[in-house]
Amino acid sequence: MGGFDISFFNIRLLDVIDIFLVAIILYYIYSLIRGTIAVNILIGLGLIYVIYIIVKQSNMHLLTEIFGGFISVGSIALIVVFQQEIRRFLIHIGKNISVRRKNLLWSIFVSKKAAEHDNRARLKPIIDACRSMSKSYTGALLVFSKYFDEEYYQSSGEYLDAELSKRLLESIFQKHSPLHDGAVVIVDFRIKTASCVLPLSDSEDLPLHFGLRHRAAIGVTEVSDAVAVIVSEETGEISFAKDGNVNMNIGHEELEELLNASI
Repeated sequence: MGGFDISFFNIRLLDVIDIFLVAIILYYIYSLIRGTIAVNILIGLGLIYVIYIIVKQSNMHLLTEIFGGFISVGSIALIVVFQQEIRRFLIHIGKNISVRRKNLLWSIFVSKKAAEHDNRARLKPIIDACRSMSKSYTGALLVFSKYFDEEYYQSSGEYLDAELSKRLLESIFQKHSPLHDGAVVIVDFRIKTASCVLPLSDSEDLPLHFGLRHRAAIGVTEVSDAVAVIVSEETGEISFAKDGNVNMNIGHEELEELLNASI
């Protein structure tokens, strides 16, 4: 009795692991370039490669030579086109390893309860500043990042590297301050930059009433592992953004819980 021969599917356990690891790497790269123009470039390059395979299999010699020449220098073209994304990818890996090693060492010598108490104490000036700015309808955008990418953040803002305090945050976002327009970037509870320009989200699913602060907060959390806090100038509402999602109109206690779990 005839049947379908699947003997050519000689799949080993290592092949499954190989595919799984490649999928993780591709997803990780996509999460870094998601929401940027690099996605469209990558799709374009993928289409060119698919066309090359089709014309090669169809024995279309002239087109095969043309697309083959392009594919042969594809690795160099990828490095040139995606040099910023590749740099961010490598920095992202190195910084994450450093942060995890630091957290591991911290957890060895300090109990979880003590570390949480210390974290909450350091969050107090942030919570107090957000509460004060919410009452006075002072617009603010705070970005909390696990590491500081000089080219990504410093190039568009004023570098401060200042100790975090309630009064300093309020002074920065005071309506007549020259630094109030833009975001404050906080790393390890230090204010690294102020008046920082962030990439806006291109998502079409966002509500129409979202202003530039909300779109910038969503945009920076879409392309990085940072989280953001927004204080609305119109309503005084406090919002929290992470992984491209926003929790709207949250209270001070909820904000403290979210920040404590994220930074």
